[in-house]
Amino acid sequence: MLEDAGASRQDACPTFRLLWSLGLLFHAISQSNALAGESVVLLPQEITLNGPTSFHQLIVERVLDGAFVGQLTNDLAWVSSDTRVVRIDGSTAVPVANGEAKITVRSGDRSAEAQVNVANIAKPVEWSFRNNVQPILAKTGCSSGACHGAAAGQNGFRLSLRGYDDEGDHLSLTRHAFGRRIIFSDPGRSLMLLKPTGAVPHKGGKRFETDSLEYRILSEWIAAGAPPPKQNEPRIDRIEILPAAVRLKPGTTQQLIVQARFTDGHLEDVTRWVKYTDANSSVTQVDETGNVKVMGYGEGAITAWYLSRIAIATVTVPYENAVGPEVFARATKRNFIDELVLEKLQSLNLPPSPRASDAEFLRRAFLNTIGVLPTAQEARDFLASSFSTKRDELIESLLRRPEFADYWAYKWSDLLLVNSDRLRLAAMWSYYNWIHHNVAANTPWDVMVRRIITAKGSTLENGAANFYVLHEDPPAMAETTTQAFLGMSINCARCHNHPMEKWTNDEYFGMANLFARVRAKTGAADGERLIFAATSGDLNQPRRGRPQLPRPLDGQPLPIDSSEDRREHVANWLVSPDNPYFSRAIANRVWANFFGVGLVQPVDDLRVTNPASNEKLLSAAARFLAENKFDLKALMRAILQSETYQRSSQALPENAADTRFYSHYYPRRLIAEVLLDAYSQVTGVPTEFVTDLRNANRGLGDKYPFGFRAIQLPDTRIASYFLKSFGRPDREKTCECERTSEPTMAQALHIANGDTINQKLAAKGNRLEKLLADKTPPEKIIEEAYLGALCRFPTEAEESKLLNVLKVANEKDQRVVVEDLYWALLSSKEFLFNH
Repeated sequence: MLEDAGASRQDACPTFRLLWSLGLLFHAISQSNALAGESVVLLPQEITLNGPTSFHQLIVERVLDGAFVGQLTNDLAWVSSDTRVVRIDGSTAVPVANGEAKITVRSGDRSAEAQVNVANIAKPVEWSFRNNVQPILAKTGCSSGACHGAAAGQNGFRLSLRGYDDEGDHLSLTRHAFGRRIIFSDPGRSLMLLKPTGAVPHKGGKRFETDSLEYRILSEWIAAGAPPPKQNEPRIDRIEILPAAVRLKPGTTQQLIVQARFTDGHLEDVTRWVKYTDANSSVTQVDETGNVKVMGYGEGAITAWYLSRIAIATVTVPYENAVGPEVFARATKRNFIDELVLEKLQSLNLPPSPRASDAEFLRRAFLNTIGVLPTAQEARDFLASSFSTKRDELIESLLRRPEFADYWAYKWSDLLLVNSDRLRLAAMWSYYNWIHHNVAANTPWDVMVRRIITAKGSTLENGAANFYVLHEDPPAMAETTTQAFLGMSINCARCHNHPMEKWTNDEYFGMANLFARVRAKTGAADGERLIFAATSGDLNQPRRGRPQLPRPLDGQPLPIDSSEDRREHVANWLVSPDNPYFSRAIANRVWANFFGVGLVQPVDDLRVTNPASNEKLLSAAARFLAENKFDLKALMRAILQSETYQRSSQALPENAADTRFYSHYYPRRLIAEVLLDAYSQVTGVPTEFVTDLRNANRGLGDKYPFGFRAIQLPDTRIASYFLKSFGRPDREKTCECERTSEPTMAQALHIANGDTINQKLAAKGNRLEKLLADKTPPEKIIEEAYLGALCRFPTEAEESKLLNVLKVANEKDQRVVVEDLYWALLSSKEFLFNH
């Protein structure tokens, strides 16, 4: 038999070799076809070299199907059409004389060209403090928050953070410390050069060498008399990053180039001076030179920062899944959401999971839309229905239910910080009732926000006016307005230019000055404040000692002597369809409610350095809202109807690693209030809420009406160990971070043996007792429990095991068995999570 086996193996060898050879041939042909479809391009394709010290780095990029797919670095042949105009040093263009030339690069039989224009070659070198010195101080870390850019500076030497204050920094360098930081007659003896080169002890260590370009620029600037920033010199307008989007494979690298465009129109290569950061280090990592290394699959974003300007490069790294285009072509598309999600999934090679079951969809839609579970009968009826339109009909019914207003009023009360620690009881109720009324009336979001921003009069009669009781000074009003309604924090810009955003200290105080005339006085009733706008008054900017023109971020300023209510100007700008921040912020908040993960995460962190996981989709959702006059229900309906929302939470092997692109639904734990209400509903035992309002007119111990749900509470100051343990926010600051969903030991112990579940299961007259008192058959008890808690029927295996226990239990033990059944369901992951 061994001989036969050996013979068979020998006979198989020629066949194996043939298949292996054919495989190699097929692979080679495939690679050849891929290369044949590729082209190369030289980036940038047009270059202006302005002055004798200018230079420009070049990269050769492969292009396939209209997309950049990686950099070529080996076997490149560079040619200048006129070396008397421009020469090539490695991969850098260096000017020689004024004129025009072409740079050509060849890689095998492929080539690419760039047009070069050289100007002002004979212009005397004049280094600018603002445009040359400050970028060096920022890049080398001298003006960073960990060094001299800290609020208190270091060792008596303070610079503005990343160089936002040119005049102040110039004064600090040239006039303070008895002039020892700069020695005009002998620049090399200046502390500004001795310390960063390590010639004298420096806690910050060596930052550059004496033969570096940094040293040359600083020493020549000092030798020229360290000229201050000039008012008429060109200023930075914007920066551009190349390539702005690229598709790469794990393990590959990509060099980025950053160009700065100045107000006089000229471009400079500032790649060397840019500060780089990566937004997703598990996908991409970038070094200080702008070289990106791919670490894993997904999508990474590289941020380039230069002179308070920011640009983003997106790196897409498709998963190595064998997914054909037909998978995405035949996938169901209900609306724009599905189109754009599938487009993103296809770019990443992530197949979508199949559709969720009716039971999964039913439970998910109820919890996300109105914050309650369907009753057992509602679940039974929905699962029994054979109508093809039943999901759409369910969506419409949920959007009309009264619980919708309770749930979304609670969410907006979180956002608007309704709490009785900072408002008297009557004012708190006035604010909450105002929010609830507007949600119930389906007031468009832009109208609702406008009413808040322009609110005036009595805080007891106009609940929206309490916004100005909670936020009493102009900076707080400006910060809360941008955080709550634009999803961005400008707080850092209160002291210095924002290090992660484009907002400057000047822009911050322009925005804050719009609220400088808001006034409040005490009303006649307890807790009443009267809000009004004065006709004069401004907020001084501490750094400049004078007010900034009242101006919304990216908006037009108001005349400083205008007597109109400046808040009207804020509101007009804020809710304008032309304001991209407003519609994006609310679209992202609504999206996150239904999916558990925002298109931008964290939900209220929509800074430019934190890009969306699907920028096209967020922009489309924002446009959709604006086109539908900010009717939030219109966007909710589109989300609920989408196949993206209705996908199963069961991941496929090919998409299990996806946590950002919605290839499947992401399970998440129910929020504290919804979870507590679910326990009450399933057991039939409402939770008793006792007021604990320290500034209330009611006495401690007063109770809310019987059956009041946690999601109906107007205030988070209601004492509840359960709600506190499961992450209820304090409503102290406008930040999604206040609500926590992280599991804790306290939560696990409370579910296992705490009072909340156990007391409801043991309570007299609860659902369990009624089922037993009505002599409900064991099969129906089990069915009722599963439908009520999990919105599904038990499986045959589950029902069989439970029946074996229930049928043998005597009348006395049946209560214990049913309690155990409910406890097992209510403490299960399937119950605790929305999936």
